[in-house]
Parts: sequence; structure tokens; C-alpha cells
Amino acid sequence: MKLRNFFAAILLIITSCGSPKYTNPHVEIQTRFGDMEVELYADKAPKSVAAFLRNVDSEYYVNSTFYRVLNQDNQPSDAPKATLIQGGIWKSPYKDTLVRRPIPHETTKQTGILHKDGVISLARFEPGTASTEFFICVGDQPGFDFGGGNNPDKQGYAAFGKVIKGLDIVRKIYNCPEDDQHFDPPVDIYTIKRK
Repeated sequence: MKLRNFFAAILLIITSCGSPKYTNPHVEIQTRFGDMEVELYADKAPKSVAAFLRNVDSEYYVNSTFYRVLNQDNQPSDAPKATLIQGGIWKSPYKDTLVRRPIPHETTKQTGILHKDGVISLARFEPGTASTEFFICVGDQPGFDFGGGNNPDKQGYAAFGKVIKGLDIVRKIYNCPEDDQHFDPPVDIYTIKRK
């Protein structure tokens, strides 16, 4: 009986070592207010997730920031409103020379990942120009989905994951002092790393 239990334990160890910890990749965003865990939907948004993980593995986000916030009070009254925090390396001048490939645009129509509370998405100008900058939705943001009214081209933004732990940290950052949509001071991101 003891020998059978021993072999069962060995089999359990062997099979658990070969299986991944998560079905989807997870990353941890470490900030001065605490950490948040983000699940990335590689099965739905493979190009966006692969590019984001390349940036993570290249350590682009070491000593980066959340630098921008959109809230109900800092947007033109005649524009569609949005609530989010935006981060990346844009406020890290020493990283400006890094070569970053643009990411092909994966719309919410293609992926099915809608801009709900806690969803992470790629910031961009034109479709296909996203690279290192990202934002996290605070509340549901249907105007960022394909066909939504927050972008004139109606292509929306490329959502690719969701905060599954640390939404309280997202809200704490969201409520930090800001001046003209920019956090004052920016909120430190110590690093983003795989879990």
C-alpha cells in the first residue's frame, strides 16, 4: 500500500511539472501602489499578446510609468467620454531609441474581447501603429470597441487581456492627482514580468 502511494505521488509530481501553470499567460504589473495580475488572451488576440510579451521579456517596462488618465472631468464636454489609465515607456526618454515593431491591429470584432472594466488594450494612433503603450479600462468602455464612437475610424482598440487581481490598485492609480490628463507626478511601474 505504501509503495503504491509512493508511485502515485511520483506520477503526480511528474505530470504537474510538465503542465503549464495557467492556460493563458499571466503577467504582473508592479507599481508603487501595489501589484496587479493580468491574464492575457493569447488564443483570442495572438498578435497583440505576442508583441506585449516581447516587450515584457525585453524589459521595456522596467522603470516605466502610468502617465495618463482619462476621467469624467478632464475631457471636452462635446466628446465621447472614457475612463482609463494609460502606461508604457512614452515618458521614459532614454527608451525612445528602442526599435519597436508596430503591432497588426486586432479589432474587438475579430477577438471578441470587449473593453469591459479591467480590460487591458493597446494604445494607438492609426490602426496598426500600436507598439509599447497600453491602457486599462476603468469601468466598461464600449466606445473603444469596433464600431464605437471614441475613435473616428471606428476600428476601436486592440483589447488583449484583463486584470484579474489588483483592480483596487487600478482604481487607486486612477484617483491620483492629474493635470490636463497627465498624472502629476507619473505613477511608477517598477516592472512588468511573467508569472
